[in-house]
Amino acid sequence: MQPALRIENLWKTYDGPPVVKGISFDITPGEIFGLLGPNGAGKSTTINMVAGVSRIGSGKVEVFGHDTVRDYSRSRRLVGVMHQEIVIDNFFTIDAALKMHAGYFGVKDDPAWRQMLIDRLGLRPHLGKVMIKLSGGLKRRFMIAKALIHKPRLLILDEPTAGVDVELRHSLWDFVREINDEGTTILLTTHYLEEAEQMCGRIAIMNHGEILAMESTYDLLKRCGRQELVLQLQQPLDRLPQELLNLSARLDAKGTVLSLPVPPGEGSGSLLGRICALGLTVEEIETRQPSLEEVFLDLTGLRNGKGSSR
Repeated sequence: MQPALRIENLWKTYDGPPVVKGISFDITPGEIFGLLGPNGAGKSTTINMVAGVSRIGSGKVEVFGHDTVRDYSRSRRLVGVMHQEIVIDNFFTIDAALKMHAGYFGVKDDPAWRQMLIDRLGLRPHLGKVMIKLSGGLKRRFMIAKALIHKPRLLILDEPTAGVDVELRHSLWDFVREINDEGTTILLTTHYLEEAEQMCGRIAIMNHGEILAMESTYDLLKRCGRQELVLQLQQPLDRLPQELLNLSARLDAKGTVLSLPVPPGEGSGSLLGRICALGLTVEEIETRQPSLEEVFLDLTGLRNGKGSSR
C-alpha cells in the first residue's frame, strides 16, 4: 500500500546545529499518527517541510506518492495543515475567508462541504465576524475548517487544542474521529499526552531532531513502561524492608499502600510471592500499566531534567 506520507532521511539546519537530523517514517492511509516531543524537538519544523512552508534541507518527502519538491502543487493540494500558531487575516470575516480559501489550492469551492464544516465546527453564528474579534477557541475552529476546506487526504494538526476549553477539545476530537472514519489520514502533534494515547494508533517520539521511538501506542507502552503492582496492606508498615527498597518500592504516608515496579523478566505473581514471603498480608491488589506520559518523560529525559527545550 502506498503511504499517505513518506519521509526519508530528512534534515534541516538554520543557523547552528541541525534541528531535524535524518528522520524517516511512513504513515499509512487512514491512520491517526502521533508525532510527540518536547518544545524544540523539531516537530513543527518537520511539519513545515511536509507542508512546503519551509524548504527541505536534504532528504525526501512524498504525499501519496507525490514528491513535495518536484510535484509541489499536487502534493500541497493533498495536505491540509492547522498550524500551532494562529494564522489568520484579521480583517476577513469567517464567511469570506472560507469561500475563497479552497481556491488557493486550485480547488473549486464546494458550498455543501463548506456549510457542513461551518455547522460541524459551530461557526454559523459567527460567519459575519472579522477574525480580529474572534475568541481564541473560535479562531482554532476556523483554522480547522480552513485546513479542511479543500478536502485534503492528509490532515496535519499541530497542537490543535492548545489553549482551548475542555468542551471544545472534546468536540474537536469527535470531529477528527469522524473525518478519520471517512478516510482522512491524520498526523497529530499534541502536548496533551492523554489525547495522543486515546487518539493515535501509532506514535513517534522525537527529541533533539531525532526519532527516539516509533511503534504502535500499545507496543510502545508495553515495551518502554514497566508494569507496577499497587497493594493494599492489612497492617500498616512503619518502614519498608530492605528487599523492597532494593526493588524501588514506595509506601504511602499511612503505611498501608505499597507500590512497586515489576522487575524485567519477573511476572507479577512471582513478585507477589516474594512480598508475601516477607510476612506482609495483602488485602487488595491492583496491576497498573504505565501511561504514555511516563514513557514520554523517560524517553526524552525530562523526568530526570536531562531533556532540552532548544
